[in-house]
Amino acid sequence: MDLFSRAWTALRTAVADLPDEDFARPSGCTGWLVRDLVSHLITDAQDVLITLVTPADTAPTRTAVTYWDVTDTPPTGDDPLDALTVRLAAAYEEPRLLRFHLDDVGSAAGRAAALADPDLRVGTRGQVLTVADYLTTYVLEWTLHHLDLIAHLPAAAPPPAEGLARARELLEGIAGTAFPASFSDADALLVGTGRRAPTDAQRAALATAGGPAVQLPLVLG
Repeated sequence: MDLFSRAWTALRTAVADLPDEDFARPSGCTGWLVRDLVSHLITDAQDVLITLVTPADTAPTRTAVTYWDVTDTPPTGDDPLDALTVRLAAAYEEPRLLRFHLDDVGSAAGRAAALADPDLRVGTRGQVLTVADYLTTYVLEWTLHHLDLIAHLPAAAPPPAEGLARARELLEGIAGTAFPASFSDADALLVGTGRRAPTDAQRAALATAGGPAVQLPLVLG
């Protein structure tokens, strides 16, 4: 729960600190500018609010690791929902409006998460999770999107180190094996999810017994 708050606060702060011109720069998400990514974060915050007030009375069907639908096909940016995000972002017209809406809805999502009972079971996407597991999925989500936000913005603040470490643990749980120790947490996340191609040295490390025995990338949906 605490890591959720720290990861989310750091991401929203990074967005709030961006100069207007950075909203028109590319993000680390294929086909999305930074403004499109921020629009997606608003939708994510809305999903958190909706899920936290959608209690379930059946046993959990997923955990923070098994929550994800995993494929090995990277997004192209042509998905209808991706295209909708681009249109929504363009409708804001000015970066300050995106900042305001993210701060407004994002702050509410953060407060709702802090008040939620971690043992409560909630429903989302046809599945049931505990609040603790559901919010833990967002440690991975927020951290990956923080890396997406700063992919082409070297002056922007990175995700918190503890969030990177926990997100790596979650991705390794999804992979069923650890990434090579030579990989930084950020490299494990970027290479593991196909956001960055491995270097020759990383490719060699992945080919050894210590590298993941699964097909990369792990595209999370």
